[in-house]
Amino acid sequence: MIQKDVLLTSFNSFGVAVKAPWFVAVDSEKSLISILKDSRFENAWVLGGGTNTLFVDPPKRGIIKMNISGIEIVEEDAQTALVKVGAGVDWHHLVLWALEHNLSGIENLALIPGQVGAAPIQNIGAYGVELKDVFHSCRFVNRDSLELESYDTDQCQFGYRDSVFKNALKNKVVISYVWLRLVKNGHSLKTGYGAIESLLDSWGCKNPSAHDVARAVIHIRQTKLPDPKELGNAGSFFKNPIISIDMYKKLLDVHPDMPSYPASEGFCKIPAAWLIEQAGFKGKRLGDVGMHDQHALVLVNYGSGTGKELVAFSQKVQKKVLDLFGIHLTPEVNIL
Repeated sequence: MIQKDVLLTSFNSFGVAVKAPWFVAVDSEKSLISILKDSRFENAWVLGGGTNTLFVDPPKRGIIKMNISGIEIVEEDAQTALVKVGAGVDWHHLVLWALEHNLSGIENLALIPGQVGAAPIQNIGAYGVELKDVFHSCRFVNRDSLELESYDTDQCQFGYRDSVFKNALKNKVVISYVWLRLVKNGHSLKTGYGAIESLLDSWGCKNPSAHDVARAVIHIRQTKLPDPKELGNAGSFFKNPIISIDMYKKLLDVHPDMPSYPASEGFCKIPAAWLIEQAGFKGKRLGDVGMHDQHALVLVNYGSGTGKELVAFSQKVQKKVLDLFGIHLTPEVNIL
């Protein structure tokens, strides 16, 4: 049912109060194609969980809420299972479903906010695992032809928090289903990133399972990150910047404690949270917006902050980090 002048406060995790001129929820590819034919939804913005969207101005176009559901194993062998997932499925719900079915591969991605349809767009990742590690394919509606098409891993052109859907196909397709290849037996768990290993050791987990890894990730995220239902945020606001090894070595002369992680050959990744904290923004607040006091990478709305105020604050952070380190921070969040 198409609705008019819908307040989007509860449909975006920042809790920004803007109205959509038109709003509709779709629960099938058929209804999605039908809506895309409607002139009110020409160039419509598609919302999943609203956890990666910051509304600065009231949208001038219709909003499509993605509600395509369903999780099923469509193919399996002795080692793996191919799982088909609707774009409207909550990502963390999928992680829990996989664990319940003794399937591994996405346990490190537990508690990432948002829906499955957005996962390929962002190539979501955490604690040493990215979606591309388990991705098989996805299906989408081409906005121009209104036909269904499918892309495999290579066609998606995955990069760090990047894909073809953020570049050549940006706003040109709407993902409806995702297929993941999960592991039934012999999966090599990744526990060496962040605090997972030390936390598991403190729990006495000498031979951790995928369930244990997910439990550790959930504990870490709940300790560090505010619940969007209680404090408006979209998780990590900026990407971790990737710089050349040469630049990193020069920065080490001035900042000898600057941490880094391996990236592609000749480059390394710098934790954006560390840069922001060094710039003095961890816990800093201006009015009803600021950076969280437990995690410097999380921009928060303390109540009635507007999209314009949140963006203005993020730009202050960017300027200070650029002035101090010569590094530009790029937002992960879609700013509309």
